Amino acid sequence: MTGSDDPAVREGDAAAPTDRRRWMGILARATGAEIAARLAALPAPPPHARLRGPETGLVMVRGRAGGDGAPFNLGEMTVTRCTVRLAEGPVGHAYVAGRDARQAELAALVDALMQDAARRAAVESAVIAPLAAAQAARRDEVARRAAATKVQFFTMQQMR
Repeated sequence: MTGSDDPAVREGDAAAPTDRRRWMGILARATGAEIAARLAALPAPPPHARLRGPETGLVMVRGRAGGDGAPFNLGEMTVTRCTVRLAEGPVGHAYVAGRDARQAELAALVDALMQDAARRAAVESAVIAPLAAAQAARRDEVARRAAATKVQFFTMQQMR
């Protein structure tokens, strides 16, 4: 079913695939508690029904040797998925690493809310943007701590 055939996606409501990929990545990296705290800033979300899950299973993680070698099975990873439908029709999906069923359901709910053009801006500013900022701050902190341990080999060579 393409986006134009889906009755849940009304004309003008469809988000660009790159936008959806961005917010789904942010939701997948957030914890269930972080998503719940951000959702609390919004008016009560509309009623939603679970279409699937949350259910936990395993997926095979594939790798490549040297970046261009033949693919190989690296190992299995636990994943939780969930699909919800809002009363108005938009459907949200989520796959998250680990066993956090609450995170998967909340991520699917936010995905469904982001499918509605009327709610998208409010959800973006109250949920997605703060989560993205917090994740960027954590990445910067890790990079800052790693940079503090960087060895300058050129300087060591000149000291001889």
